This record gives sequence, C-alpha cells and structure tokens, in this order.
Amino acid sequence: MKTREITKVVKGSRQIDGAGVHLVRVFGYRDTKNFDPFLMLDAFDSTNPEDYIKGFPWHPHRGIETVTYLISGRIDHEDSLGNKGTITAGGCQWMTAGSGILHQEMPIASNRMLGAQLWVNLPAKDKMTEPKYRDITADMVPILKDENGEIKVISGVYKGTQGAMQADFVQVLYLDVMVYPGKTMVIPAKSNENVFTYIIDGNGTTGEKLSPIQSHSAVLFDKGEQLIFNAEGEGLRLFLLSGESLNEPIAWGGPVVMNTLEELNFAFEELENGTFIKHKTNL
Repeated sequence: MKTREITKVVKGSRQIDGAGVHLVRVFGYRDTKNFDPFLMLDAFDSTNPEDYIKGFPWHPHRGIETVTYLISGRIDHEDSLGNKGTITAGGCQWMTAGSGILHQEMPIASNRMLGAQLWVNLPAKDKMTEPKYRDITADMVPILKDENGEIKVISGVYKGTQGAMQADFVQVLYLDVMVYPGKTMVIPAKSNENVFTYIIDGNGTTGEKLSPIQSHSAVLFDKGEQLIFNAEGEGLRLFLLSGESLNEPIAWGGPVVMNTLEELNFAFEELENGTFIKHKTNL
C-alpha cells in the first residue's frame, strides 16, 4: 500500500477581507490547479475581537460551495433564501451558492475565534444549480476515538462512518483530526482523490519519509492509499480534505467562480441589473 508523501507546502499570507476581518489566506487563486477541486482556504485564529467583529456583510456568490467550520467561537449568518442560523464550536455551515445567493456572516466577540472557510468548486454542469443552505451542529458530527487520537467526520464517509454531511456534487471527505502526543495515526485515502491537510496546531511528521509538518500550513500530498501522521510535543491537530479533481477551466472573479470569461462577465452584468438571484428571496 503506497503512503502519500508531501508534494507542496503552503503557508499563505495574512489578509484583510470582508468589512475588515483579519485572516490567513492559506491558498487561493494561484493554487487552483494544485488543489482542485478546492479553490480557497481561509483560516482564522484570534483572541482579539477587533480582528473579526466587522464580519462579512451582505455579498453574492455563484458557482461554488462555501464551507465554514468552527473549532471555537460563534458566527451568525443569514441568506437571501430567508435562512438564518448560528455556527458555534464544532459546528459547520455548508452553503451551495449554485446559480446565485446573497448572504452575510457576522462573527460574535468570543474568547477565541478559531476555524476556517473552504471554497469547493462546482462542476460545470452544476454551476447554476438551485442554491441550498445547510447547518451542521456539533452534536451531528460523529467522533471516532482510539489510543492514537480522535477524528470528527464532518462530511463524507470514513471507515464506514457517515459524516454529518453528504455533499450533492463534489464528494468531499472533511475530517477534523487530533493525533495524541507521541502517537501515530494512519488514515486511508482514495487513490484517485486530491488530498491536503491544514495543520491547525502542533508539530510532527508525515509519510514514510518522516517529512516535518508545522502549524498554520497547508500540506498537499501525492497519490497513494494512505497517509501517516506522527505527533510530537503536545500533539497534532489538522483538517484533512479529500476530493476528486474536476479538471475543468476556471474563470474566477471575486465571489463568483465560473468556467469561462463570458459566464463570469454575464454574472456581473446580472449583479448590476438585478437579475443575479434566480430563486425566491425573503429579504
């Protein structure tokens, strides 16, 4: 069984987005070919509410899914379909923007805001699907534990355990993994899927080559049937994401990701003339 090894490590850059939210853009526009079907990962970790309290007021999306997962903190959100909710510790908001949606995400001051937002590309045939909004609460997420650590299965299926969410389009395996100090965890992987991890906290090594991995970095792997993680110090916590690459052209403009420049320009024309939203809005 082939063990996956590191092909790329990305540290990202500190940026300010929304109305003034400080975050780390781990990867994005320039990395789409490497991380396909994943478009972007924004990580946030702050004990200062001034870093995030201004939030992300009303803004549009089309052609993607956004996945916001919190380890700690709280974010209130609502959308143009009339949905409202709150993401709390261990919870997740999975939004299929599809043909077009407006939403806002407003973090609430807390002791620590820790989590990430992932953008998943939609296949060309599903870009204009009807928007959908799903909330996952912490109690919905199954947790698998053994002597080496614990794994929360946010989406997909892991070792026969169904996650809290099963995606409709790109089948994403999303795991929140904790490897206990001094322990080793072996995680099976589908050989045809693209796999990366984001190291949230701690240090360790990965693969048979014992390549070092450090916190606040994204690690992209080559093909293979399993991953190996060894935790050092106080342990290792990471997000593991796996999905099959779409291998489709990408035309990306801000909150809209389509396949052609013509589709992208048309989306922004519709934003200007008020025809962007294709489905009922309760705003």
